[in-house]
Amino acid sequence: MASQVLDLSVVKDDLDIERVQSLRAGEITIERKASPVTNVDAARELSVLRRIDTFLMPLLVTSYMLQFMDKVSLGNASIMGLLPDLHLVGQDYSWVSGVFYFGYLAASYPVSFILVRYPLGKSLAIAMFIWGIILLCHAATSSFAGIMVTRTLLGVFESVVSPGFTLITSIWYKPSEHALRHGFWYAGNSMGACIGTLIAFGCAHIHHKGGLAAWRYLFIILGALTVVWGAVLSWRLPDEPLKAKFLNELDRQVAHNRAQSKTKTTKTNKWVYAQFIETLRDPKTWFLFLLEGTSTLTNGIVTNFTSIILSSFGFSTLTTLLLNMPVYGFQFISIMVSSFLARRFRRSRIIIIICGSLIALFGAIIIMKLPYSNKGGRFVGLMMLMASTNGFSLTLSLISSNVGGFTKRSTTNAIFFIAYCAGNIAGPQLYKAKEKPKYTTAFTSIMAVSAFDIVLLFLFRCYLDWMNKKRDREQGIHIDPEIRGVDDVDESRIHPSTEGEDLTDWQNQRFRYVL
Repeated sequence: MASQVLDLSVVKDDLDIERVQSLRAGEITIERKASPVTNVDAARELSVLRRIDTFLMPLLVTSYMLQFMDKVSLGNASIMGLLPDLHLVGQDYSWVSGVFYFGYLAASYPVSFILVRYPLGKSLAIAMFIWGIILLCHAATSSFAGIMVTRTLLGVFESVVSPGFTLITSIWYKPSEHALRHGFWYAGNSMGACIGTLIAFGCAHIHHKGGLAAWRYLFIILGALTVVWGAVLSWRLPDEPLKAKFLNELDRQVAHNRAQSKTKTTKTNKWVYAQFIETLRDPKTWFLFLLEGTSTLTNGIVTNFTSIILSSFGFSTLTTLLLNMPVYGFQFISIMVSSFLARRFRRSRIIIIICGSLIALFGAIIIMKLPYSNKGGRFVGLMMLMASTNGFSLTLSLISSNVGGFTKRSTTNAIFFIAYCAGNIAGPQLYKAKEKPKYTTAFTSIMAVSAFDIVLLFLFRCYLDWMNKKRDREQGIHIDPEIRGVDDVDESRIHPSTEGEDLTDWQNQRFRYVL
């Protein structure tokens, strides 16, 4: 088969082609420099990107920070008197922790539909405002039944955040930018945990002022902050690039085109049934489902039980609250280092997730094997467990980068978060109060799932790489999606398309998967 010849006259006006090199019979490789999107100069595009980051990232980071503060407030409240005040015994606290994800699970599919059919920014703001009110209601609970109801409702409305932010990242940023931006807003987790710990520490010094227990003040403060921020978000968070008031008309079009021109996916208000079915048929969906369902067993243990585990090491209540900060500080470092490495090194995202799982595996081994008297060593092991949390943001970035079609991406998110809920529901049940202080079942499970996930991640990476090579062979052209600058190329002149088209990664045969 003769080598294909690319007619440069077709593309020379839009692409700065640095080199076209024959690899072997029937194949060519195109390496491109970063180039303008639809005749917009690179300087203007960079200016637009900086304005997007400056405006959008603080909104997402603050929102995610509050979301995690609200979520982990239960863990802090558990050592501030909530357990005896609500008469929680045995596995009651495990169920209170897990029921949040029953609400999350029930809402996952409706949320995927809502985020497609209705304005994205407004949907997120309304959900945040409502869950702030629900968090305020936590302070009024007086029984196991009451806290179960409020935690379930909290899960329903918080279920909008991560899928919504994943979609926001995908419509505002290019695939090469996804990992770092996901890392930025997901790092709000760690920031929220540290700030929430300081608030809890302050509340712990309140001794039934006005007849209220310290843990009730914690929920009141966090709930009020969330309600206020939900109102701010409704005013500031744009629904999509074309409706961004902080950009002028031309810059809105640039912001829209720069991401859409590569992925061929745009925000629509139409639910596409064919894309829904394609999602169910796509092996990537089930790789992600299995990966998240197992990896979040660790999250289900660590998120809600960090304070209790630290307390089991023999620390006082106030010391335990403060020791949460270095634990989540290490999580912050892990997330940010992983995100920057993924941005710096091509084909590295899945490898970095594997490294996080390895560190968590060794952390669980340390906790299991060190004697109970070695508090410092076991504390280091607990911090190492947090390394596995780098996988959540990087996996979400893989969804943004590797799933085309807005309905397909939204459905993939829904299935992913169903698995997320299942793992977080099962995780707390592995924490056995009767096994205190060693919690053998919990840490043995962490070791097992970490090892399993390492194997699964390796297979997932092999599958994506195989799909890329298969498309290269079929089309007789090698396309590397991670060459620096390749995401900046507007290929619409080579492959004419309809404005605002919404193609899946199966329909767009030039789509290649990020590893």
